[in-house]
Amino acid sequence: MQAWIDHITVLTGLDQPVQLKLYYSVLTVLIIFTVIFLLRRIIWRRSEDVRVRYTSYKILTYAGYFFGIIILGRIWITGTHSLITYLGLLSAGVAIALQDVIANLAGWIFIWIRRPFKVGERVQVGDSIGDVIDIGLFQFSLLEIGNWVDADQSTGRIIHVPNKDVLSKVTANYVSGFEHIWDEIPVLITFESDWRKAKQILTEVVTKNAQDALNQARRSIQESSRQYMIRYSKLTPIVFTNVKDSGVLLTMRYLCLPKRRRTTREMMWEDILDEFAKHKDIDLAYPTRRVFDNLSEGKQAIHPTTTTHDSPR
Repeated sequence: MQAWIDHITVLTGLDQPVQLKLYYSVLTVLIIFTVIFLLRRIIWRRSEDVRVRYTSYKILTYAGYFFGIIILGRIWITGTHSLITYLGLLSAGVAIALQDVIANLAGWIFIWIRRPFKVGERVQVGDSIGDVIDIGLFQFSLLEIGNWVDADQSTGRIIHVPNKDVLSKVTANYVSGFEHIWDEIPVLITFESDWRKAKQILTEVVTKNAQDALNQARRSIQESSRQYMIRYSKLTPIVFTNVKDSGVLLTMRYLCLPKRRRTTREMMWEDILDEFAKHKDIDLAYPTRRVFDNLSEGKQAIHPTTTTHDSPR
């Protein structure tokens, strides 16, 4: 063994203490990675829960980093004076050269302590919207929704966002605190339609399809009131009436789960179309061309006799 050490000393110029530290460092890294690998394999075999696997992997990884840094620091740093000098030089260099890295680490600490979001929740940070699928030391990953895809559906892209963005940009959480969102469906009908009957139909449709979410929202708001001052005087679905240039606008407002927004809209629109088809006195407004003939309508003739007017129906 001594001959081998002497041979390496001649080749590299490294003295025996430095070589031993390198050996111990490599051995430490190999042992830590081996232990983490074995523990991951055990967890993978014993649990099929994706959340359990992900959380366990993260805990093992961070624990490995922590113990690795402690052991390697113990190997290479000896004495209090050397430790203080090392930390002083390290902090000065890091502060100058790694500003973004430090900011991302600060963002990671903020995420784990303050918990603005967790893995599996739907969030918006700046212009990035998606479901959180991973939180790392320097960035978190989102499974993107929206963009070129209609409604709140996944695009399939993974967005990697720097952790520092949670400290400098507005962060919106779709489910934390109050797990539901308000959604609205505007339904435009013609002026000639029986708008009162249409409003009654829409009220029945929105009440039927939003009932489950309503019951869940009532329980959710009671739990969220412990942390946030969220107060709604009315949670039940409602239909508002308004008048537009092209017809009577009936807007359904209701609560739904963020990840079921598109499905809920689909069910409501199918019920609306089915119900409206049963009533000849209710028509959806859409662009049409109308021809006016004053003489045949018994009105005073103007020049020209026949005029056209483009308007939605």
